[in-house]
Amino acid sequence: MIGVLVTGGVGFVGSFLCERLLEDGHRVICVDNLQTGSLRNIGHLLYNPRFEFRPSDVELPLSGIDNIQRIYNLACPASPAHYQADPVRTMRTNVLGAINVLELAARSGARVLQASTSEVYGDPEVHPQREDYRGCVSLSGPRACYDEGKRAAETLCHDYARQYGVDIRVARIFNTYGPRMAADDGRVVSNFIVQALRGEALTVYGDGSQTRSFCFVSDLVDGLVRLMEAPCYMARPCNLGNPQERTILELAERIITMTGSASRIERRPLPQDDPTRRRPDITLATRELGWAPVVDIVEGLGRTIAYFDERLRERRALSETLANLVRPEKVGIIGDADEFAALTAIRAQPPAARATNVVRLETRV
Repeated sequence: MIGVLVTGGVGFVGSFLCERLLEDGHRVICVDNLQTGSLRNIGHLLYNPRFEFRPSDVELPLSGIDNIQRIYNLACPASPAHYQADPVRTMRTNVLGAINVLELAARSGARVLQASTSEVYGDPEVHPQREDYRGCVSLSGPRACYDEGKRAAETLCHDYARQYGVDIRVARIFNTYGPRMAADDGRVVSNFIVQALRGEALTVYGDGSQTRSFCFVSDLVDGLVRLMEAPCYMARPCNLGNPQERTILELAERIITMTGSASRIERRPLPQDDPTRRRPDITLATRELGWAPVVDIVEGLGRTIAYFDERLRERRALSETLANLVRPEKVGIIGDADEFAALTAIRAQPPAARATNVVRLETRV
């Protein structure tokens, strides 16, 4: 049994990764500050005695973590709406977080996988993007806190590898989607699905001809695990994403059709520094890891639409319940309906199960 630390493990991708690692028989410590992740994502994992959740921030030194052989560093808001809300903190999370993770790895001898991003390529002048392309990134634009923060984290990984012998892996993750995405995270797939299910206009920025490549979350997680466990030396970055390129307009039209929505498409100005084309070259991942995506866009979107449809129904039911309470002002909800549902589920756990985890819950009234 391998001891694994997952930073950012409560988030969309992180929670699926924790789930996969537990299924593989490992012991998992999940660290997350809950800045963007929802406790609902890991509520079902808290029953597992091999899982431990530690509410903490990677900007702080990672102390008291022992017997760890693998570290997945996924800690950082990944959607533009979230990382641009506090750009200084985004940069701190990337740089200080990487340093603290790498310091722990240097002390413990653990192998590190750094979750980097296709955003390091910026608005690319080379298409599709290969790992040896150095990118075209703005140093001062609104996306720079994330783009440059991830580039700095990659640099730190290579420096720690050269200077201290830390065994590193760097995954450059392209657009990923699936269940457990936040409804308000500003990413295109979740935006379109929620808007379509609500009967609202789908907001397409620019003329919709810009392209993205969408990878289902289970495929990405499989790629992350394969990269971490690759027997070959994998210090060089490795693209992980779906090489099937689609326009944003095509995605919007497909989601309207699949949801049966009467929504229309509304065009808005293209945001500053928004990449016009994005498609990974996954030759390295296929050759060295034997990895390629297997979930097609129809299946992936169908599962994601079903998830958001259920979530929106739950929210409507909860709103109706609260509206019917005699004294709704006495009901304390921590966060949104996601958090309320998660905390309710966790409180219902047997005491023995709760005792194996660090989470402490308090009712607020």
